[in-house]
Amino acid sequence: MGAGFWISRYLLASSILFTILTVVDYSKGNTSMTTLLGALAWSLVASAIFIGSKYWRYRKAVACAACSGDKPKTRSS
Repeated sequence: MGAGFWISRYLLASSILFTILTVVDYSKGNTSMTTLLGALAWSLVASAIFIGSKYWRYRKAVACAACSGDKPKTRSS
């Protein structure tokens, strides 16, 4: 997975989060430019943390517990 993959993931995550935060702010009645800048800042920071943790796990090859492929233990008779 190259840099383009991670950059596209980051842009996708930040744009979706920005849309959600903007809709929430508009539903509260906040329509100022400061509100939009706040939503943009929060979406960029939160997406950086999210994608950064995913990238770290990918680089360290840390498998998730749900995907480990462990079979259930059976009792021997």
